[in-house]
Parts: sequence; C-alpha cells; structure tokens
Amino acid sequence: MADITLPMNLSKFAKPFRVTDGKSFHLQAIDPADTLGIESSESAEELLERGLKPLRDLQHQLYAQERWALLVVLQAMDAAGKDSVINHVMSGVNPQGCEVSAFKTPSAEELNHDFLWRTNHRLPERGRIGIFNRSYYEEVLVVRVHREMLAAQKLPASLVTKQIWKERFKDLNAFERYLARNGTVVLKFFLHLSKEEQKRRFLKRLDVPERNWKFSAADVRERKYWNDYMDAYQDMIRHTATEYAPWYVVPADHKWFTRIVVAAAIVDALESLNLSFPKVDAARRAEIKAARAALLHERRK
Repeated sequence: MADITLPMNLSKFAKPFRVTDGKSFHLQAIDPADTLGIESSESAEELLERGLKPLRDLQHQLYAQERWALLVVLQAMDAAGKDSVINHVMSGVNPQGCEVSAFKTPSAEELNHDFLWRTNHRLPERGRIGIFNRSYYEEVLVVRVHREMLAAQKLPASLVTKQIWKERFKDLNAFERYLARNGTVVLKFFLHLSKEEQKRRFLKRLDVPERNWKFSAADVRERKYWNDYMDAYQDMIRHTATEYAPWYVVPADHKWFTRIVVAAAIVDALESLNLSFPKVDAARRAEIKAARAALLHERRK
C-alpha cells in the first residue's frame, strides 16, 4: 500500500463539492465564488504545492503498477479555467504517463459514427492519466442547447424522440460503469463559473494584448444561452452523478481555489487504489544480482 496521504488541511476541500447521487441536486446550492475560508491566492498556492507532492508520487506508482487508469473529465463554460487547471495541477507529473485531449466541433468523420466514438480513441491506457478538456458530455450540453447540431448527426428520425436526452444519460452511465469495471477511475469536474466573472475574463482578453488570441466572438454569443446551459448542466449532473463516476461541482470564480479542489479530488481517488510499486520475484532478483556483479566486475577491470 502506498504510504502517501493528502495533507489534512487540503483533503477537506474536495468533499463538499462531490456529487454521487444527483436526484435532488440544485446548481444554485454551489456558490461559484466560494473558497471555503481561504482568503488569498498566496495561501492557496502553498496548499496546492503541498498537495502536488503526493500527486506526483502516486502517479509514479500508477505508471509503474500498470493496472489502473485515471480519466479526468473537465466541463465548463468558456473562460472557466480548464487550461489553468491542467497547467497547474498536472505540473511536475511525468508527461509519459499523462495525456490531454481537447474535443472541439466534431469532424465529418466523427459525425459518421456514434457520439462516443471520437472519445473512445483517447481513453487512457493502464498506468496512465487521461484528461479530457471537454468530453462526450458535450452531447448533452451544447448539442442540447443547439438542436441543429443533433440534426447534423444523421440519426434515423425514429430515434430522435423527446426521450433522447434521458436515453443518452443512460448510455453515459452504462459507459462509465463499463470503464469502472475495467479498471478506469472516472472523475468528472464541472468548473462552476458565474456569468459576471466570465464577463470580466472576456473583457480582460480584449483589453490585454497578450490575451487577444484567446478571444472568440462565438464565446460572447453563447452568453445569450447562459440559462439554457445552466439548466442543461443541472440536468446532466442529476442524471449522471454516481458512486463509480462522481461529479465535482467546483467553484470557479477564483482559479486558485479551483485548482485546490481538483488536486485534492485526484489525490483522494489515487490514494484509494492502494497503489504500490511492482514486487520483484525470485527470478528477477537473481537477474538483478547477476547484473550488479557484472557491473562491479567491469569497474574493477
């Protein structure tokens, strides 16, 4: 068993935002500006650094053991800080054992397959961490808000009924249960940003020349659908939050707090796997002993 524990003053930050049964979940219950009492970014950075050490150690064991995989799903409105989370939380992790996949507008080839096809190709191997910057959940978010996208998927008309979203929720739950049964730990994060904070960040992208490249007029247009998106997110969490694939509804108005919650949740999940380095059997020990003797003999010569 790994002798690694998350600092007590950090582990508590993930649990209040974990949702495993969404039947009575209300998005309004989570304040996007909440920091659970952390008063400054400086304090948050210190806490985060204390959490990253066990994360690096656990990832090393995950990679060496090659039994489990970890899939981290990030969903959010634009400017909520998904890239920031990836850059800060995964800093120092061995890049050989971690891969980030971003999913944008589906290609013509992707639209000719089922909606899970394009993400299945990017699932992490055993021993690896896979991060989805947006994911298969776009199918019950942006596609739900913009129904014209559903028409582009060329589904038989008889299958596009009023029940399609509930059917997709069932498909997603079955898919994630399948992953869990095959050794892939699924953690899902909704970075809950307020509309006011998103506006502030958009204006910063416009006002600071070094951030102009991040600006997209489409992002501003999507603000018209804010309430529709919030309804879609709430319904999604209500139907797909499970013990085997929980959602974390993470306050995102303060990026430094968002990073703490995500880091704490990932370390907690890895710690629960009882990871360890592979044990060396007798034959392997004999091989190591012979190799050592050969190297020492070479040095004497």
